[in-house]
Amino acid sequence: QVQLVESGGGLVQPGGSLRLSCAASGSIFSIYAMGWYRQAPGRERELVARITSGGSANYADSVKGRFTISRDNAKNTVFLQIDTLKPEDTAVYSCNAHLREVGKTYGMNYWGKGTLVTVSS
Repeated sequence: QVQLVESGGGLVQPGGSLRLSCAASGSIFSIYAMGWYRQAPGRERELVARITSGGSANYADSVKGRFTISRDNAKNTVFLQIDTLKPEDTAVYSCNAHLREVGKTYGMNYWGKGTLVTVSS
């Protein structure tokens, strides 16, 4: 069984910063890519940032220059540093991992439960 657990959300004032973390655990053989998605009230879930096992990252245009994704492969953990927060960044941020479990020959997508980020004064 694989689990993704996020942490680091909370209430922040506009212009502030947060660091989200997501740790994957369980019978993991290999993690190909990890990423962060967000879903704001009344909107569809969108990709925020994604990083491969080799460290190649891509970002949504709306967060470029403000968000930084990184990962610790040894700890199966991905981070999202969020700077210069705006009210429109308010959303539930969910972690995603495309990984291969021990004993399997194919990869699958796994999701965390999400962590709420609220940007408000």
